[in-house]
Amino acid sequence: MIITHPNRDKAVVQATRATVVLLMLATAALVLIVTIGGWSVLEGAKPIEIAYVAVYLTMAFFAVRWNRGVLPVTAALAVLLAIFALVAGPAWFDRDKAGFAQPSLDASLLGLLTLLIVPIQILLVAFAMRGFNQGWNVELERRDPGAAPPPGEAAPYPA
Repeated sequence: MIITHPNRDKAVVQATRATVVLLMLATAALVLIVTIGGWSVLEGAKPIEIAYVAVYLTMAFFAVRWNRGVLPVTAALAVLLAIFALVAGPAWFDRDKAGFAQPSLDASLLGLLTLLIVPIQILLVAFAMRGFNQGWNVELERRDPGAAPPPGEAAPYPA
């Protein structure tokens, strides 16, 4: 038997997968930049941000391997991260005043990068759900034309 995945050959499905992976990698990169750039002033969020980067990179790996199961998890985590980024973004702009400890990168830049995470997460939710509906997991079995028929079955064509 030969197992095929007919939906994976479609250009729209391949483009969706590539977009999902790209958005996950972009998110991981932005979160990593904000984490490293603001390391000196971040207090309790360091483990959460490092975990988000690790989880997003892991899910991107599985999406590259056509694992459809990570897509709803990706969408759920993207909603949470969008909320966190929407709340945290203005706080970076508030730090860009006298009297606050300054992070390694400019606080306004970190605020901009943090708010940039929000639209990326919205796109990630949309494309992850689109990919989930495309049936990446659909498998079809067909017989190998060169293989012998299974025992007890007649040959498909008379010899």
